Amino acid sequence: MDSIKRKEIANGVFFNSIKDSRFKTMRISANALVPLSADAASSNALLFGVLSRSCKAYPDFTILSKKLSSLYGADLTVSVRKAGDCQALTITASGLDDRYAFEGESVARELSLLLCSVIFEPNVTDGAFDEGEVEQERRQLLDVIDSEFNDKRIYANDRLIKNMCANEVFGLNRYGTAEKIKEATVQSLYSVWQNLLKNAKFEIMFIGDSASEKAEEVFKNAFSKVQREPYKLSTQVVRSAETVKHISEEMELSQSKLVMGFRTDIAVPDKEVNAARLMCAILGGTANSKLFCNVREKQSLCYYCAARYDKLKGIMTIDSGVEGNNINKAEKAILKEVEDMKNGKITDFEMDSTKLAVVNSFRATNDTVSGIESWYANQLFEGDFKSIEQVSAEINEVTKEQIIKAAQRLTLDTVYVLKNK
Repeated sequence: MDSIKRKEIANGVFFNSIKDSRFKTMRISANALVPLSADAASSNALLFGVLSRSCKAYPDFTILSKKLSSLYGADLTVSVRKAGDCQALTITASGLDDRYAFEGESVARELSLLLCSVIFEPNVTDGAFDEGEVEQERRQLLDVIDSEFNDKRIYANDRLIKNMCANEVFGLNRYGTAEKIKEATVQSLYSVWQNLLKNAKFEIMFIGDSASEKAEEVFKNAFSKVQREPYKLSTQVVRSAETVKHISEEMELSQSKLVMGFRTDIAVPDKEVNAARLMCAILGGTANSKLFCNVREKQSLCYYCAARYDKLKGIMTIDSGVEGNNINKAEKAILKEVEDMKNGKITDFEMDSTKLAVVNSFRATNDTVSGIESWYANQLFEGDFKSIEQVSAEINEVTKEQIIKAAQRLTLDTVYVLKNK
């Protein structure tokens, strides 16, 4: 895999290409980055779903699907995620690499033209989107929100963040709220679309062995027709917690959930991010972690217990599934493992095995086109791109002392419990 090449092709629009000849497929993604907002998050998410269903050239889902099939079974997908205090809205086209096309045509160019048609020439009449398509996408998005409510692990983590970041936009769900989704109209979505074209920061990702210049030219031409004033994006980082919030909910369920949120005092672009990442992995990120081995296996206090670190927000969460009568015991046992790390109780085996596991997880992302895209997309807010080899070398250089210092900066912010009635 070659290193990434980055070029600004319009005001606030960047074209990022990675040449890789190992795969028979390629992937082109248009990422619209906007501030996460209670007013706009739901409409943004709904809009991108609607955009992926049709456009002026292919005015319904069936016709668009036939076009994708004619491009050797290409695929068009949409995703929405939070990246710090920003909402990342992505439309992705995946298809056959140019060198395998039967007639020598450029699939990359065709997919780029299709993506631009979807983004810049949607199926709009008199300043309004198609009513039927909006309703279909609205139902699907509401179903996704319902499914997250029904998955109690996802629900508990979402509730922790909502309470922990109650005074920050990060507390919002990536899809906004069901109420706002229901309120959106075919006319209001048209205004949202116009606003995104004008104000969103766009990151185009191109991965494959095809000539990226053809795709770049298509996007450059499309964005040249838009008067743009891109947002200035930023993320609020709360460095520490002054008090601990305890929130408890009751619901009909078979397995209680215990989720704990910590402020790490370390976030991008701090140089200690890799130390914080390893600290979190040693605590609860691998099969050899302290939480897995001690809290789950030795003490049998939970069904699962894992730690995750958000490097953009500087937040670490620990979530576990427990029996109702073990909630307090599990909380104390988890906090003991955190204190042990603060006191320097980290073995050489834990250091070596965790570094190996983390580096191996990096290398695994290099095995697929989507993994490569994800690797670089996760660095869009870091000011510079680093290869897997570069970050792996940095991870291996982190010392035990640096990890201990990172652990000592942890402060517990919120404890959320979801238990059976």
